[in-house]
Parts: sequence; C-alpha cells; structure tokens
Amino acid sequence: MNRSRIKTHVAKGDEVEVISGNHRGSTGKVLQVYPAKLQVIVEGVRMIKKHARKSQEHPEGAIIEREGPIHISNVRLLGKKGNS
Repeated sequence: MNRSRIKTHVAKGDEVEVISGNHRGSTGKVLQVYPAKLQVIVEGVRMIKKHARKSQEHPEGAIIEREGPIHISNVRLLGKKGNS
C-alpha cells in the first residue's frame, strides 16, 4: 500500500465543522492535512501553547499559541475550497 496517496474526505482550504470531542461545534478552514497520521489542523480550533527557545525572533524565548491536530474522523465537510 502506497501511504503517500491515502484518500481523505477533506483537503487544505476546505471549510469544516468539528463533530465530536472537546471542540465540538467549532468551524474553521483546514490549514493542513496529514493523511498518513489521519489528522487535520483547523484554523482557530484546539489552540495549544508551545514553548519556544531563545532565538533571533524571540530573544527572551516565548510561549506561542497555535493550532493543534484533530483526528480526521472528528471533522465534517461544510464547503469545498472556493465553494463555501
């Protein structure tokens, strides 16, 4: 089985709704799809805090808030990319 060609019901840019879990009822645009892991990242849903070490961007280090992955079975397609 070629794992690089796993078919999913959502694609990057689609509008989706979370149908189960802690973030049920939230909607947003798909930012990233990870077919091998069966996960998606939805804009504004499951915000997690990530600690960043010192760098040129963050000289003192920082706590960055970003979206975390959700299992692909927990999202329902509302509108295809461009047809919202």
